[in-house]
Amino acid sequence: MNFQIIVLQMFFSGFFLFSSFSPEKKKVLIIVSSYGKEEGVQRPGYEFEEFSKAYIIFKDNGLDIDVASPKGGNVEPDKFNTAKPYNKLVLEDTKAMSLLKNTKATVQLKPEDYDAVYIVGGKGAMFDLPFDPSLLELLSEVYKKQNSIVAAVCHGPAALVNVKLNDSTFLVAGKRMTGFSNEEEVNFGQKWKSEFPFLLEDKLKLRGVEYESSEPMLPQVTVDRRIVTGQNPFSTSLLAEEVVSLLGIQPVKRDIFPDERSIYLVKKALSGDTVWAKKELTTNAALFDTQIIGGYGIFKLMNAKGNADEIKEGLFLSGLVSGLTYNKVLLFEMAKGYKQLNNKAMARTLLQQIIQKDPGFERAILLMKDL
Repeated sequence: MNFQIIVLQMFFSGFFLFSSFSPEKKKVLIIVSSYGKEEGVQRPGYEFEEFSKAYIIFKDNGLDIDVASPKGGNVEPDKFNTAKPYNKLVLEDTKAMSLLKNTKATVQLKPEDYDAVYIVGGKGAMFDLPFDPSLLELLSEVYKKQNSIVAAVCHGPAALVNVKLNDSTFLVAGKRMTGFSNEEEVNFGQKWKSEFPFLLEDKLKLRGVEYESSEPMLPQVTVDRRIVTGQNPFSTSLLAEEVVSLLGIQPVKRDIFPDERSIYLVKKALSGDTVWAKKELTTNAALFDTQIIGGYGIFKLMNAKGNADEIKEGLFLSGLVSGLTYNKVLLFEMAKGYKQLNNKAMARTLLQQIIQKDPGFERAILLMKDL
């Protein structure tokens, strides 16, 4: 046979062999709490939306996914909004729901099987994850692997506070991290806060963490080498995409859900991009969840404690949506805010709108008399 033909045959056989080869998929382990019982009524569970948002991103970026919990088997989330688009996607995903109904027990897991671990939050995470010896050992061993990622969101970083390395130092010591803040506990975590074994922010600081946070319920993701943490539920998607990137994968373009888009707008507006925020909402109102924006405006106004700058921020956010839909509570809080700024004319205008539509709203009547 002609030498050139032999060479060409070898080349093409090698080429097709190489082209048929595909690198092994990266594998991520999602950890959820086993503590929940009866949708968080008897015992708090994991946060479903912190699972669903991350699961969708991991799946869409081609990662293999395992789900585990301290006890294994079926796990119970806290009550959640089944109508949210990301939750609906996961509820309709038979594989995802099977993984949640048949979670692996942490005692069965092998650290060498995983390139990343992602720990879902929810208040249940505070009660069982920090005290599961198998999980603590797994997290230590995964972290010690080269190029592996350990990530956690909201109350999920509680799973890391007791993890030690070979030299008995705490894994989190000296790291920059975030997690559900004390301020968020005060405003959004009253039901179970008194029963927690510790407050997450306090414990992270006690372990030598350089703690970082944004304003309550605004997205915050902190990356320190191979540890990725998110402050609250609204940080989940950004955190999941950061994990994908650190695994060497360019995250696929995705649709931003309305509530995410809205909280991102709130954060940008509070950072000073007020002109952009007003133009964006005016131009693309249908893409946003106005209840999120208005709700955050009310939150700012109710917690301003006389601080003029905080009141102005609350009025700006509330004003962005006040003309898009009628909400008497929103208008009432705005009227109170304008009264505190001594703008009685604007306060009266808003109160008149309320009384005209809701003549029995006594708080508005009393405030009008007080002006």
